[in-house]
Amino acid sequence: MTQGEGFTNSDGLAGLTAYDRTGEKIGSVEQVYLDDRSGRPEWVTVKTGLFGMKQSFVPLAGARRQDDQLHVATTKEAVKDAPRIDADQHIEPGEEHELYAHYGLTRPQAAARGMAGGAPPAAKRERGREGMREHEGMAGMAGAGAGAGMVGAGAASRSAGQDDSKSGEMIRSEERLRVGTEEEVVGRARLRKVVVTEDVKTSVPISHEEVRVVREPIREGDGTRASIGEAEAEVTLHAEKAVVSKESVPVERVRLETEKVTETQEISDTVRKEQIEYDSGKGERGAKGEGWRDRKQGPRH
Repeated sequence: MTQGEGFTNSDGLAGLTAYDRTGEKIGSVEQVYLDDRSGRPEWVTVKTGLFGMKQSFVPLAGARRQDDQLHVATTKEAVKDAPRIDADQHIEPGEEHELYAHYGLTRPQAAARGMAGGAPPAAKRERGREGMREHEGMAGMAGAGAGAGMVGAGAASRSAGQDDSKSGEMIRSEERLRVGTEEEVVGRARLRKVVVTEDVKTSVPISHEEVRVVREPIREGDGTRASIGEAEAEVTLHAEKAVVSKESVPVERVRLETEKVTETQEISDTVRKEQIEYDSGKGERGAKGEGWRDRKQGPRH
């Protein structure tokens, strides 16, 4: 377990699953931002929103790591309502101040001392998922008094656009909607067996013996002797009765099966794009200036 104050580098932070202080899952950690002066991890971006398309900034102050989980000291609602800042290569000082104000945090003392000489230091991004560490090779420069806002080689910062404009070109960027799917539990189906009682009627044949008197005449010469006197004779009568017994027998096998049904769902969201305008500059030569013109030409997606 690692406490937030002990995060000295960004190793292993990207890809963790972030949970808020109540244990509720927020999303997956995508990027790690380092303080330009100290080089210590200060912010991470976490995928939130519908299908995890939005990246929200979460402070590492008070955070702790446990296995593949990152437990932060804020709530999921606070993360969802965080100021919308592009998760590009650099956080501007004003944006970082806005984030600190949203989470009710105070800037670290090291950063406060850095503000005395001018603009407060911003934070730079660490590409943890691809294993590209933009701050490599910069620790010595920071120790030698390198200025705030420095980023790694090849990283496109907001100031890069100013340098490009000197050569007569700039980069136009736009957001694209990337929609994915995730599986969630929507319900449960159960089988249960109960015992019920019902009345059953059936017919069964039952026999019994009845007595009837049969008289047969005796013919002369049969050799039967006659005897005068009282006498008795009896027979035993039999009858069947219904006897009921029960037995349990298997009659049916019942089971649950799931079937995947695919349907199309319309997803709508808002994306931003940059628009290039130009000014012909005719007004500077005394002629009527045409002003800024919209140039929307570009690749369509």
